[in-house]
Amino acid sequence: MLEAIAVAWLLLFLGDFLSTFIYHIPEHVFGSLHLKTHHSWKKDFRHYAILTFNTQVLLDGILGALPYLLVSVVLWSFSPIGVIAGLLFGQFHVWWRHIIVLGWQTPKLVTILCQLLFITTPERHWLHHQKTNLGFGDIFTFFEQPSKAWMRWLRLLRLHLRYSRV
Repeated sequence: MLEAIAVAWLLLFLGDFLSTFIYHIPEHVFGSLHLKTHHSWKKDFRHYAILTFNTQVLLDGILGALPYLLVSVVLWSFSPIGVIAGLLFGQFHVWWRHIIVLGWQTPKLVTILCQLLFITTPERHWLHHQKTNLGFGDIFTFFEQPSKAWMRWLRLLRLHLRYSRV
């Protein structure tokens, strides 16, 4: 049982780390797919998250989930139950962090528990939708500060690449 819990936590931690630093932040700096499909002011989240079959939206979701799936393959031999539990919790968290547009207010006790465990609440994730330079780390809030540094470095790299071509 402890092994399954450890594997589930490790899957969520490593998946969130890799998704944040290898896909999510670089996509904010260099790309447009994620910004266009996930942060556009025109998006109706109920439609976006549930009803759409837009290939760009699906691709963005797959690319964001790919690190979790790759980590799952590596951790499977340690605890298949832990991997399944981690993936289920991760998917639940995707749905949960996007329900704020439906009028959801996280109960105070749940908010306090999430703060103690460094888990992103729907309100915290919505901040990322409003100010795309804040609130990185889909599941864990402790990726916020390293994310800011990584984003600054990638922006400097983008400027360097842009001006070195001239």
